[in-house]
Amino acid sequence: MPTLRHLALTLLLTVLGALPIAQANDITWQALQGGGLVILMRHSLAPGIGDPPGFEISRCDTQRNLSAQGRAHAQAAGREFRARGIPITAVYSSRWCRALDTAELMALGPVTPTPWLDSFFRGRGDQASITQTAQEQIAAWQGQGNLLLVTHQVNITALVGSGVGSGEMIVVHPTDDSFQVVGRLSVRFCTKSWLASNGRCTRRIPSL
Repeated sequence: MPTLRHLALTLLLTVLGALPIAQANDITWQALQGGGLVILMRHSLAPGIGDPPGFEISRCDTQRNLSAQGRAHAQAAGREFRARGIPITAVYSSRWCRALDTAELMALGPVTPTPWLDSFFRGRGDQASITQTAQEQIAAWQGQGNLLLVTHQVNITALVGSGVGSGEMIVVHPTDDSFQVVGRLSVRFCTKSWLASNGRCTRRIPSL
């Protein structure tokens, strides 16, 4: 027998599919306010592809790292979650520095590094094992708040079948043995040289 929450989420997914993207984003944020969902987030902007030769998981200086813009975005994303009152019960992250830094800069709670969110790009990890474990962990989530998972583009694509941009999020609803996509979110932000105007960023004009 479907529960009231299950029926409400089914209705939500139907509504999301019929709305323009901006309105669909607002409804996805509203769904997160109710808790019980899982957020798959790609780390914020870290220019480049993969990692340089000599990569070591314990040394950030051997990895591709967040740019200044990426760090600012992660902080802005955390502020957006707090401003909207999104309950976050737990935060898990890939052990890659760019993912850990994203999770920590968001400042939504203690960050737990976990191997089942690590990148498997160019054979650095076992794709099948990592993806299966992530699927199991998502399906098992039953917290009253939401679970935030900060990981990599290849991991999210393997889980949901579509790509994500830097710092973009896909929200999913755990089911008995899998999950269902609820919506996709991205947080806009302006650097110090830009001003926010109607949801857009406009370059600041220097005073003369």
